[in-house]
Amino acid sequence: MPRHARLDAPGTLHHVMGRGIEKTKIFETRVDRQDFIDRLAELCRAEYFTVYAWALMSNHFHLLLKTGHHPLSAGMRKLLTGYVVNFNRRHKRFGHLFQNRYKSIVCEDDPYLLELTRYIHLNPLRRKIVRGMEALKNYPWTGHSALMGNITRDWQDKETILSYFSSKKKRAIPLYEAFVSEGVPRGDRPELVGGGLIRSLGGWSEVVSMRRKDIRMASDARVLGSSDFVLDLFSEAEQRVKETLKLAGEIKPLEELAKEVTNEVGISADDLKSGGRQRLISRARKMFCQRAVKEMRYPGAEVARFLGVTTSAVNRLAHSGKVWGRPN
Repeated sequence: MPRHARLDAPGTLHHVMGRGIEKTKIFETRVDRQDFIDRLAELCRAEYFTVYAWALMSNHFHLLLKTGHHPLSAGMRKLLTGYVVNFNRRHKRFGHLFQNRYKSIVCEDDPYLLELTRYIHLNPLRRKIVRGMEALKNYPWTGHSALMGNITRDWQDKETILSYFSSKKKRAIPLYEAFVSEGVPRGDRPELVGGGLIRSLGGWSEVVSMRRKDIRMASDARVLGSSDFVLDLFSEAEQRVKETLKLAGEIKPLEELAKEVTNEVGISADDLKSGGRQRLISRARKMFCQRAVKEMRYPGAEVARFLGVTTSAVNRLAHSGKVWGRPN
């Protein structure tokens, strides 16, 4: 079967899953798990992702996240490629670690944000890695311990989940814990990991029954949500494809872009790379980063190498305020 295209847009909620090739362990040691988490934290701080829930199992992982300023594929590539290089080096192995590409399901925020948070955080308990909710509170390899306030994860968005239960943190935490506990007897939830309205409705038999009644509803295996959500998502995706194709014709070499920007501002190309803090130089550097990263989709690292600055500096300039020299 041909691969499905990714569905993505800034602010889209994704349930992302990755498995080891032929059930290979992708986390052998604590160092492996910490390396993965450190990389994930760095991407959150760089505004690639907002992470609500996560779990690291021995041969797979779950992430519940929203995309930020970058496509999901860009962030996942940085996360997994770097991790595999270090994992192979540590364990003196070669070749692929993950089974094909990761799986991602676009999810409708309500009601799936809380349901998926519960499902993901109960993974270690379902697999008997921890024994009971009390042990899960302090288990370091899911986001549950951070939501409970027992382990500090400053990169994980805890406020969004807890706000569903109470505006006061002390009251929200026990209510959240009770909600998670209610999910224990439900066991595995295949309808939450297969995606598509088909799963949400209760399986193919339900879909067939509805079609016999001439009730037509939109569905897609990459989406977990209502029919209206699926239709809205595809409408937005089509619009984004048109915008991307339009921009593709405007992509130019960084040298050419630099010349364009410096001519507009009235400085030299050397000034752009000088590191000077004069107002015109700072403005030109911001214009250059915004056009290169936001409009032409250059990786921040490539722009950083061109300017001779850090990637974080480029990303900060690229995503700060309006695009200079462009109408609002």
